[in-house]
Amino acid sequence: MTTDDFSARDLIVREDGVLVVIDVQEKLMPAIVDRENLVDHLVRLLKFAQIIGLPVVLTEQEKLGATLPEVKGLTPNVSPIGKVSFDCFRNAEFETAVRETGRTTLILTGVETHVCVAQTALHAMPEYAVHVVSDAVGSRTEDNWRIGLERMRQAGAVITSTEMLIFELLQQAGTEEFRATLPLVK
Repeated sequence: MTTDDFSARDLIVREDGVLVVIDVQEKLMPAIVDRENLVDHLVRLLKFAQIIGLPVVLTEQEKLGATLPEVKGLTPNVSPIGKVSFDCFRNAEFETAVRETGRTTLILTGVETHVCVAQTALHAMPEYAVHVVSDAVGSRTEDNWRIGLERMRQAGAVITSTEMLIFELLQQAGTEEFRATLPLVK
C-alpha cells in the first residue's frame, strides 16, 4: 500500500495541512477548563509547525483581548485575523488566508470547542478535510468540550491529539526533523 492509497481524512499529509489557531486570547483563556494543558499542547504544535514549515493562520475574536503572549511569540510573522463571527469562514480575510496557503486540510486548535472551533469545522467540510486536535481545543465546561468534539466527529472531522498529529506528520524516525521534534514529545 502506498501513500497514494490514503485520503487526507485517513492519514494527514504535511504538504496539505494548515494549522489554524482560533481565539486563544487573554480575556477568554482564564475561563477555559484545563487551559494550562491546552496552551502547553498548542505551544508544542506551534514549535513543531516551525520545524516542518507548516503554515499557521491565527484568529482573534473582537473584544476578547490579544492572543496569549506565549502563542504570539511563536507566530511573529503571522498577523491575527480579527473577527466578530463565531465561524471563521464568515470572515473574508480568514477564507482568503486559508485559500492562499493552497492547503486543503485544516488542523484546528483553540477555543471554544463547541462554538468557534465547531462552527468553523462544520462550515469547512466537505471542501476541506478537518482534523481537530482534542488536547489543543477547549471550552468553559468539560461537557461543552466533549459535545463539541462529538458533533464535529459525527459531521466527518477527524479527532486527533497533539502527539498523534506530530508523529503522523513526521512519518518516520531518523530524520533531522524527528531529532528536532523529540524534545516536544518527551
